Amino acid sequence: MLGHNQYLPKEYLNDVLVRLAHHSTAIEGNTISLADTVTILLYNTVPSGVQLRELYEIDNHKEAFHYVLNSVDNNEALTIDKMLDFHELLMNKLLHHKGKFKTGENAIQGADFLSALVRETPRLMRQWVNDLNWQLDNTKDRNKILEIVGYSHIQFERIHPFTDGNGRTGRLLINYSLLQRGLLPLVIIEAKNKSEYINILAKQDPKAFRDFALPIIDQEEERFKRFMNKELSHIKTNDVIPLNSKQRQRRNANLER
Repeated sequence: MLGHNQYLPKEYLNDVLVRLAHHSTAIEGNTISLADTVTILLYNTVPSGVQLRELYEIDNHKEAFHYVLNSVDNNEALTIDKMLDFHELLMNKLLHHKGKFKTGENAIQGADFLSALVRETPRLMRQWVNDLNWQLDNTKDRNKILEIVGYSHIQFERIHPFTDGNGRTGRLLINYSLLQRGLLPLVIIEAKNKSEYINILAKQDPKAFRDFALPIIDQEEERFKRFMNKELSHIKTNDVIPLNSKQRQRRNANLER
């Protein structure tokens, strides 16, 4: 387990940003390599031959992820407006209708169900936010948190509230909920996890999502420990993002299980 750490080192957060941006976009067909993602996000350099749309898909994760971290640090609850902000940041320069719910009917390729109607979407998403917040506020159990987050992610993707960018926004929302509850992020690896992840969404199985997520979270804890061990002797105040007391209590309670 992680131990009672109060800080997330900047180097670890950069590592999460790179992996999240690369893997979340690769699931949807982005061809930029992990190494080039490092170059784009951490060195602000654009490798030759990169397609502009794929560049924006990667680069937009930087502001979106920083916004997530700031919101978590300020212990801000998820709201409709915050969710729309996530979408707007992720779809900057990619979608005219960014940060707004869909205005035309959409469909999920290969799905055997229809997404929500345009007129139903605002109401369904208000209910979605309220249900997610209420359920998470009423449990501290790590497994239950993962089930709740899994169920909410499945429902989010079925509603498909945006014209485009639903998957990326949904995966960012997963990590917002986990970080809020003192858990480490869930970074779904395209090459290893894509088929199982897509299958879970199709079957609408939150328990399967939990079982899928647990070993990934465990691996993330090991990765986090390596960063902590590396940085422990020379962590600087400006290189870390502190957790407030409520977040520390949640993290410590989860780590004791």
